[in-house]
Amino acid sequence: MSTQKIPAHHPITPPTPPTRHKIESQTTSPSFAPLPPYPTTVTKNPLILIVLALLTSPTYAQTESELSPDGQWQTTTAPEPGSDAAVMADAQKLIAQGNPGKAVSKLTNWIEKNKRKRTPHIAQAYYLRGLARLQNDREYKALFDFELVIRDYSDTDYYTRAIEREYDIAKLYINGLKRRFLGIRFESGRSIGEELLIRTQERLPGSKLAEAAALDLANHYYNKRQLKLAAEMYEIFRINYPDSTNLRYAMLREIECNIARFKGPRYDGSGLLDAKILIEQYRRQYPGESIRSGITEGLEAWIDESAAQQALDTAKWYLKTNDLPSAKFILARLLRRHPATIAADHALDLMLERDWLTFDQPTTKATKTNNDS
Repeated sequence: MSTQKIPAHHPITPPTPPTRHKIESQTTSPSFAPLPPYPTTVTKNPLILIVLALLTSPTYAQTESELSPDGQWQTTTAPEPGSDAAVMADAQKLIAQGNPGKAVSKLTNWIEKNKRKRTPHIAQAYYLRGLARLQNDREYKALFDFELVIRDYSDTDYYTRAIEREYDIAKLYINGLKRRFLGIRFESGRSIGEELLIRTQERLPGSKLAEAAALDLANHYYNKRQLKLAAEMYEIFRINYPDSTNLRYAMLREIECNIARFKGPRYDGSGLLDAKILIEQYRRQYPGESIRSGITEGLEAWIDESAAQQALDTAKWYLKTNDLPSAKFILARLLRRHPATIAADHALDLMLERDWLTFDQPTTKATKTNNDS
């Protein structure tokens, strides 16, 4: 180091002590999203190395800094080296560094030694191993760890986290991810995804996660054209979450499912009746939206026409079997209930052909009026 001469008259200023650099260790909360790489580079500044040596010395308290939910760094006590908490911290670091395989191996060894002990870290170990397997593209194996946490450790903080991770896996399966078998992904995981979404609603009833799972399952059935299941799921959503912001969306989807289930005049038309009742409920609950969009009018017209066509088809069958009284009754009821439909025009033609309709003569009315006068 080069020296600098100082004049005798110049006061000697003591050197400014080096600023201690605050060492901050970033902790990443477990989540299904790709984790950021854990910082592994250490500055070559010798002062920092000395501080690191002091912090690792057993004569000093082990401390580290973590980011609080409000965005502030807080100093916390680091786990004792070799302790159970240290094993959990090391596993978290391995997951954050992108080494899930090493994390699984480390956690598996620890679990085999401690699974019969009353340690508070056992639930965390199973959860972290499931998280590591999930990151290692072994989501089906991860489900076993998450299920064990949910079944045996429901009184811990990892209960909800495990359900959230299962929900993430469920969405992957219903969106087309195949299950791995013999190293190849070719087996459908759709049924597992559906079951996991149902379990999410059962395990966290009334929560935002359960609400999202219910709507995801209903939309999944709708996209797969399983309209009966979709209509039932949208109805369950309406009943369980009446204050949801997606309630109007669910009602309209349920109406669409009930209408689309109607295959034609020769099939069951109970879905049309359900849709008509639901449209009336929608009008009462969202009067302004119904008037503005006009969607209920269009759906109701479609329902009216479909029901009229079904009645017309029934009347034609009675005519074919020569059951004229029944045919006349059905046609008359069709004209009374669905007068503004195309089927009503055909029904009117059939009744006129058979003289089943009579009209008052204007001349007769005029004659009676003159006689009275």
